[in-house]
Amino acid sequence: MTDKLYNEGLSKGKQEGEEILARSRKEADEIIAQARKQAEEIISQAQRQAEDLRTKVNSDLKMAAQQSIAATRQDIENIVVAKMSDCEVAKALTSADFVKKIIIATAEGLSKDGAADLEVVLPETLRSELEPFVKNELGKVLKGGVSAQFSKKVAGGFTIGPKGEGWFVSFTDETFKTLIGEYLRPATKKILFG
Repeated sequence: MTDKLYNEGLSKGKQEGEEILARSRKEADEIIAQARKQAEEIISQAQRQAEDLRTKVNSDLKMAAQQSIAATRQDIENIVVAKMSDCEVAKALTSADFVKKIIIATAEGLSKDGAADLEVVLPETLRSELEPFVKNELGKVLKGGVSAQFSKKVAGGFTIGPKGEGWFVSFTDETFKTLIGEYLRPATKKILFG
């Protein structure tokens, strides 16, 4: 009887052990499957993030390169336009004869009936040549008064406007360079960059 009890207990224990072992194997397989699934998701997410980062970096590099090329082209264009215009503009606007002609044409345009009082700011470097012109010749052309100031801040050209009106027209070397540069830029850009 003891043998029978022993064998039944052993068989029952063996069966329960096999069931526990089967459940454990099943749970282990489920845990492993779940771990593999999580690992695949982590790898997939990391690959997506890496692809997104690569795309963003490439896009940023492309944009930076385009901006760098555009800035370099603009710098080259500015240098070429400046070299082409600076010398001639400075030469013309420091010529007393040229400045006199422009002052007369502008003054006549500003005072259509010739009765407006005008203020003119001229380069200090041309004082000896332009001061007699403003006092004598320009005064004869216009019926209104003309007052002139000479400034070291004006390298070439002049500014002119109605006295006491608070506005003026600038014909300085800087404004001429800007104006001429705007006309030269499209042609220069086409020549340089096609």
